[in-house]
Amino acid sequence: MAATRPMTPMDLLKFNPCNLDHLTETYNIGFYLDYFTRWPNLCKVIEGENGQIEAYILGKVEASPKAAPAGPYDPSLKIYQKKHSNYLPWHAHITCLTVAPSARRLGHATLLSEALEQVGDEQDAWFVDLFVRVENEAAIKLYKKMGYRLATRDGTELVLTGSSYSIYRRITDYYNDGADAFDMRKPLKRDKQRKTVRPNGENIKVDPSEVW
Repeated sequence: MAATRPMTPMDLLKFNPCNLDHLTETYNIGFYLDYFTRWPNLCKVIEGENGQIEAYILGKVEASPKAAPAGPYDPSLKIYQKKHSNYLPWHAHITCLTVAPSARRLGHATLLSEALEQVGDEQDAWFVDLFVRVENEAAIKLYKKMGYRLATRDGTELVLTGSSYSIYRRITDYYNDGADAFDMRKPLKRDKQRKTVRPNGENIKVDPSEVW
């Protein structure tokens, strides 16, 4: 039976099967080591009975290095819904979530993302977010099944289809090859009114410099 455990530097020698998909980003060793050092509880693998890495996640909890532009962050304030809607408050972020092709449809992605969401709640984060290539239809479909669905507006009420994930914005030229990314977001327990999401996020384009 597969088991979840913390990811370690030694796993970098055997996680290649998870990165076979050409849309999966592979980083330099220093990048991974930085995550292991700073956010060890947000870096996990699922290891099969044969010792092979079947899935892994890298995550972090952070906020914009800039001070909140309008006093303490409150997503219910209009200034944070409009003028400063791109400001990033304290939140959890999924940097990488990858499942080996041979281990897909086993619930690994859901298990790992839920573990990160739990840490986000424990650290009083507002939401969890992740970036995904707009052309990566398989990943977007997966995230929607996990709850990363579009939001719609019914009158003045924000109604979330399925569970509480949505596309918050489209970041243009985000990747090195010029591809755009969707920023997909799920409110956590701290955001009781679900004010950190918005409808039609796939149509709201921002420059990478505006992300922070």
